[in-house]
Amino acid sequence: MAVITKEEVLSAQKAWGKALIKMGNLKNNMELCDKVAEAQIKQLYAVDFIGGNKNYPEDIGFALQPWIKVRFENAGMILEENRAIAMGNYILADLNGVEMKVEYTFGYLKTGHVLKIDMHHSSLPYSSKS
Repeated sequence: MAVITKEEVLSAQKAWGKALIKMGNLKNNMELCDKVAEAQIKQLYAVDFIGGNKNYPEDIGFALQPWIKVRFENAGMILEENRAIAMGNYILADLNGVEMKVEYTFGYLKTGHVLKIDMHHSSLPYSSKS
């Protein structure tokens, strides 16, 4: 079996960004948004989860914001036979073009010929400003 390529990871990142934009565009139709989110999760993730946990009220669901652009800035990748890890930043642009930087680490598992996310961490960069 061949090692996962950088291009496969970049393709998976592009698909994730497109899904994020699609979900944000459906924010005003939560029933359809939930259906699309569930389908996207099944397509992109090797785990079965969805946000909205009442135990974490601070999580307002960044996927529900109407983002118009997602750009990845990869700081590093580990590429193996059926596993890859990528980390760095992704930059989200809102409807006004205002960008927000998010630090991320994604783990990918190769299932068949498709990469699926099996580990996802995203957080806003630390700021000493209060």
